Order: sequence, then C-alpha cells, then structure tokens
Amino acid sequence: MIDVRRSGDRFRGGDPAPGVSAGIETLHAFSFGRFYDPDNLRFGPVLACNEERLVPGAGFDEHPHSHTEIVTWVIEGELTHRDSAGHATVVRAGDLQHLSAAAGVRHVERNDGERPLTFLQMWLAPLVPGGEPSYTVVPGIADSTPYALPAAGAMLHVRRLAEGERTAVPLAVAVYVHAVRGGVRLGGEQLAPGDSARITEAAGLELEAAEPAEVLMWELSG
Repeated sequence: MIDVRRSGDRFRGGDPAPGVSAGIETLHAFSFGRFYDPDNLRFGPVLACNEERLVPGAGFDEHPHSHTEIVTWVIEGELTHRDSAGHATVVRAGDLQHLSAAAGVRHVERNDGERPLTFLQMWLAPLVPGGEPSYTVVPGIADSTPYALPAAGAMLHVRRLAEGERTAVPLAVAVYVHAVRGGVRLGGEQLAPGDSARITEAAGLELEAAEPAEVLMWELSG
C-alpha cells in the first residue's frame, strides 16, 4: 500500500517575516506542536519530518529534547549547530547530522551564513528511552552507504538519480519516502519536491526519476 502525502498539504509554521526572532518557515509532514492531527501522529518510529527554511541570521534559540533520535539533512546553505554536550559544528548541503537526545540535551540551530538555509529534520522514536546523548555528522554521505539507526530500528537510504534512472525501494515492514529535489515515479504515483509516501508491502516497488532527483528513504523494521 502506498499513502502519498502532498507538499502543499503540510502544516505551515514559523514566521517567515524578517526580524529578530522571525525569518523561519516550517512545513510539517506530521502532527506537530499546535498543529494537532490525531490521524497523523506518526508512521512507525517516524514522529516528524519538518522542512525548515531560515533566512540569514535566523535560528532556533537553545531548547531541550529527550528520548528522540533527530536526523537532519541539509538541502541548501549551512546549518550552525551547538549543544549542551559541547558540540559546535557547521553542517553543509549533502551532510547528515544525527543527534541522539537520549535522557536529555539542549541545542541551538542557526543560519549564520549569508545565504538562505533549507534543511529537513526527521524525528524518530527510540526503541528504548534514556541513555547518554550522542552526536554524529557524516559529511557528503554517499548513495551506496545507508545510515543505520539501530536505536530506532531504522536505516536511511539517500538516492540521487539521473533522469530515467531506477532504484529499488527497500524491502521492509514499512518505508517512508521523501522527495527532496526533482520528480520521481513510484507505483503509478508522481512525487514532486516535498511530497512523501508511506509504504507497506514494498515488495517489487521501484523509484524512477522523471528528471534529476534526490530522494530520502527510511527503511523501518516496525
């Protein structure tokens, strides 16, 4: 079964107007904060898939997280990250960032660059709560190297496809697909940037690029 969710149907948040605490636009694929939708709380361990757009100088002040695996994919620009565990990094397009909030951590996310910043942030529920926070950055992650997230029973696949190129959808209990760039075909459906698909019974499914495309696929064990 393929459940396609369109980019235009995502919940809008943030404040895109310039200002000291503004300049942020958020697009939520799942129920989030004041955008409560009891029929759209999660898909397997995936709790959130937020597209964040920050103008230069905008950012999220220090705030807490706990019992959440937070994976960030920078689409364009540079993301400045600082956290209470002492990490301070700049994450660039094509880099993957993973913050395991565990029993609790605080962090800051900002666009300290001169260009607009767009990133996709995905929250997954851990199989076992608690533990010590950890932080990882994988620079320039390759298509051939999936990122394993055993704490959530998940694995992230990055696919950059040329026009007409095909790739298999992972055979798993469930798969969450998010189109980042370009357009792809999936089981008779067309996915444009920002569209997503929630898949069960993925046997034999393929993605085909209608144009040069970038896609993220979460392989989920439950």
